[in-house]
Amino acid sequence: MDWSEQGRRWGATFLGDGRVRFRLWAPSQPSVSVAFDDRDVEMRPVADGWFEADVAGLAHGTAYRYRLADGTCVADPASAAQRDDVFGPSLVIDQQRYRWRDDGWRGRPWHEAVIYEVHIGTFTPEGTFGGAIARLDGLKALGITAIEIMPVAQFCGRHGWGYDGVLHYAPHNAYGGVEDLKALVDAAHARGIMVFLDVVYNHFGPEGNFLPHYAPSFFHPERQTPWGAAIAYEQPAVRRYFIENALHWVGTFHFDGLRLDATGQMVDPNGRHILEDMATAIRHAFPDRHIHLITEDPAHPDLLRRDRDGRPRLYTAAWNHDLHHVLHVVATGEAAGYFAPFAAARWTALEAAITGRVRASSTGSGNLGPTEPLQPSMQVAFLQTHDQVGNRAFGERLAALTDERVLRQMTALLLLSPQVPLLFMGEELGDAGPFHFFMDHGTATSQDLHESRLREAENFGGVAAGVVATDLPDPRDPATFERSRPDWSRADHPEGRRQAELVRALIALRQAHVAPLVANSAGVDAEVIPTAPGVLAVDWRSGTTVLRLRANFLDCDCIAPGAPGTTIFATPGSSGDSGDLPAHGLLFALDRQPRKK
Repeated sequence: MDWSEQGRRWGATFLGDGRVRFRLWAPSQPSVSVAFDDRDVEMRPVADGWFEADVAGLAHGTAYRYRLADGTCVADPASAAQRDDVFGPSLVIDQQRYRWRDDGWRGRPWHEAVIYEVHIGTFTPEGTFGGAIARLDGLKALGITAIEIMPVAQFCGRHGWGYDGVLHYAPHNAYGGVEDLKALVDAAHARGIMVFLDVVYNHFGPEGNFLPHYAPSFFHPERQTPWGAAIAYEQPAVRRYFIENALHWVGTFHFDGLRLDATGQMVDPNGRHILEDMATAIRHAFPDRHIHLITEDPAHPDLLRRDRDGRPRLYTAAWNHDLHHVLHVVATGEAAGYFAPFAAARWTALEAAITGRVRASSTGSGNLGPTEPLQPSMQVAFLQTHDQVGNRAFGERLAALTDERVLRQMTALLLLSPQVPLLFMGEELGDAGPFHFFMDHGTATSQDLHESRLREAENFGGVAAGVVATDLPDPRDPATFERSRPDWSRADHPEGRRQAELVRALIALRQAHVAPLVANSAGVDAEVIPTAPGVLAVDWRSGTTVLRLRANFLDCDCIAPGAPGTTIFATPGSSGDSGDLPAHGLLFALDRQPRKK
């Protein structure tokens, strides 16, 4: 089917000729009206708790709110844009005003994806959608084929990670307007870069969410997530809210895919899970586009199943947290919090994670035993993300925790292994500056906030002896936000240039040699070859081609199993023929006519 904003149930929709239809689900209310600056318009009740009103003579940008029966005025929960903050009026938006220039763009196939995660507020000095456009040429030159934008749904305050969004249809106005976000997507497409959006469908932020006042059955107060009451996905109106939201971002804003946050918290008692219904709706609405849907938590195998041609039927991939956790342990030696079980069995855990035998939980707890392996194309791999950096006590990036030799080894492993790689902004320069958790709202005392951050940090590498809560950066201090900007000046320094050149070269090698392997609809079989502890040997076989990895994570030289074929990348002193690997050496070889066993 074709996507059309006029098919939405939630929110305000232009019908043409200045007519706008307003819809709100408010099952606990006897009456609701649309409140404009100069008048109120009574909404008519329709079935199942819905209210509706068609209003003529409205222009793009008209401000409105919904007035409840007790006189309280609230923003539209499906607001397309806000005039001020989440407590102020919503704006009527004519989504047809923007003139797209990406006609003919259908996206890129998944095997070409090299993802770059950005936070709009800190990515550039301007901290806006428009400011981000200026960095796209540099990302294209690096070889990046997709940017993943951290959540932009309107949240309380100006600065934040975005995971406290309460108005899920409205781009956060501190970053720019609706048309600014469309222009960023348009500009990326003009450069051959896909754009994914991180969306939060597992909870609402703590401030500015008024749904409990007029739609209490939107939530399950008796069942809690880590961030508040669980969402009642089995309610048809609630289900529509989130499915329409996904269609809104992909259809109205031309996003090439979505990354769904904390999907493990999306508990749905229905026979068909909302995740399945959501993906089905998107696939049916946009059959001719490459749309990539990514879950944060390891997805049930049924959600990741492929058709005969190897194309995803529902979801494309899931984040491989296990691989991050064990590589972090290997690179840094940290063993606290989520890293503890990986530190206890690091080499077994590394073999499992790199071959896709991941656990059902991303929290670091649970059994490290083998599970049914996921195909490499079903996994997004990374060395660091906003979560794994920003939730540390002091926001340290990997470059601040290990040396340049280890960092280069890990970078090569990430970019040439067949899983789809993700880089965090600034990682291409070996940025060692912090990325903190920051926010610009909240009623918690500074002491409570510091203590909650300390508890969070215990799971992300722990804290050094003697560190107390008040030693941690204050998330509400503007300086904490400012320190979280990448250090782009590293591009002018030898260390930054070396890392950027390495990343650029590795991405080019990936597209030339590894991407075709991942694209094979027959799939990829992974085999771990027995080695000494601290040495990794993996062969990924697809058809008549084998990609061979040999890596030494030890501080001494070693001998690894040989790697027949053409070496496509090797650190100095590493040999696929002899198996010689120096300390922290690594090589990848491609064997297009593998020898018989």
